Order: sequence, then structure tokens, then C-alpha cells
Amino acid sequence: MELLFLGTGAGVPAKERNVSSVALQLLGERGATWLFDCGEATQHQILHTAIRPRRIEHIFITHLHGDHLFGLPGLLGSRSFQSGETPLTVFGPKGIRAFVETALAVSGTKLRYELNIVEIDEGVIFDDERFSVIAKRLDHGMPSYGFRVVEKDLPGPLLVERLQALGVRPGPIYQEIKQGKTVVLDDGTVIDGREFVGPPQKGRIVAVLGDTRFCEAAIELARDADVVVHEATFAAAEQRLAHDYFHSTTTDAAEVARRAGAKRLILTHISSRYQGEAALQLVAEARSVFPNTELAVDFASFSIPRG
Repeated sequence: MELLFLGTGAGVPAKERNVSSVALQLLGERGATWLFDCGEATQHQILHTAIRPRRIEHIFITHLHGDHLFGLPGLLGSRSFQSGETPLTVFGPKGIRAFVETALAVSGTKLRYELNIVEIDEGVIFDDERFSVIAKRLDHGMPSYGFRVVEKDLPGPLLVERLQALGVRPGPIYQEIKQGKTVVLDDGTVIDGREFVGPPQKGRIVAVLGDTRFCEAAIELARDADVVVHEATFAAAEQRLAHDYFHSTTTDAAEVARRAGAKRLILTHISSRYQGEAALQLVAEARSVFPNTELAVDFASFSIPRG
């Protein structure tokens, strides 16, 4: 599991930062990539990475402002020419269906794969045997959502050394034991599989938040998360400006992570007014509140280990 930032700027593209998009790489977990937002030129940014558009399984759009959305029709169309044949689902606020369908229809774009569009509300918006995704509405000038990605706990590891000490050789019986079944060996020995499986491996939690003022919903989404991705459009001294434009400061983001008991915070959606040393000052401000803070730049990647 890895976060790869494709665009970390706010509002308009800049030389050093493209507009918003971040990929959650789940290649080991499900052989797929999930995108969160798809600002203009996201597909160009992808060309500089190892991401394969055909592996993009889900795209989550936080809100319908252009800097989070305008790259979506192009990416969807190009995927058809890049061996993309598996289904893809776009999740987003009400209006996302009209935007995508109109753009594809007016441009005469024909997709070679099944495209599903889900207009979301608060609650569980995706759930399968490995992951669930919860959405909550944040505090922005238009409906804007944050997403809590929860990896479900994995079964504990099979205690192979203990089995081998009993003379149990590898084979189909190992699978039965790992499932916790009771098995009988050839010599009549009865083994309770539950005694030969380690404790479950705790699933990871990633919170990716859309544009927002400081709010309780952000804290709830970030609760005990391994990583929180939070906008920090403005420096701490610009609190009034941030509030007026429905955005957050560096210390707002840090306070969300602190109150949520999160393990790690990554700042993104940075205004182009902060370049060079000014950008470094942003992360210093956040660390004064929440020490384990990092500042995302375009193409930065952050692995998310277990434990």
C-alpha cells in the first residue's frame, strides 16, 4: 500500500505543483490503483510514474470544483487506448454523472470498458471482502467529501515451525489448519487449527480529505488512521483568509490529525504563493502541533506499512 501524489497544488496549475490528484496503490492487495480526485492533466502526470491506467479500478472525486475534476474525461477516454478493458467506477457528489456523461457524449468518446458512476452521500459507499470506504461531508463552499479507506483485518499467519516440530508436512492440510479447522493426522493426533494460527493482522486506515474548513467530520474520518491526507492551502497566519474561502491552514490540518489520534499527516493542496523556503515553513508550522507531518510534492510517494 502506497500513496503517490500526482498533483499537490491548489486552484490552478503551477510550475512545481499540478492540481489535485493522489493515487492509492493497492497492487499487492488487489492488483489495482485507486485515484482520489483527477485535476487537469492528471493523465500527463501519470506518464511520469509506473501507474498503468488499465489498473485504475476506482476514482473518488471529493467535490466538483474544476481543479479536482477537469482531468477526468481525458483520463477515462485515454484508458480505452491503453488496454483498459476491466470495469471502472467513479464515485462523486451529485452532478458527477451529468458532468462525465455530457463530456463523453459531446466529444464522441466511446469507452471499451464498463463505466459505473455512483453519486454518493454520507455513509459506506464501497465494501467488499478486503476494503470498505466511508464518506462524510466536510465544510466547503460546495458539497465536498472526505473518504476513510479501511483495510479489513487479515487472518493471522500459520505457525509453520510449530507444525513442523510435530512432524506435520506441508500440503493441503496446512490450508485446513489455517482456516482454524480441527484435523486428524494419520497417527490419530488431533490438531485444533486455532492453536496454530497467529493473531490477526490489523488492517490499515487511510483518510483522504477533500477541500474543507476545520470540522468535526474530518476528525471522525481521520480517527486512528495510519495516514491522513489533508489540504493545507494557507499558512497559519492566514486563518481569516482560509475561513473566508472554505479552506484550511497548516495548523488546522495538524489539529485534525492530533485530535483524531492519527499516526501520520501529509499536507497537500498548497497555494502557489508558497514556494521554496515558504513551503518548508508550512510543514514546520504543522509539526509544531502534530510532529509526524510531511509535505507532499508532485510525484512524492509514501509507503503505508502494517503495524
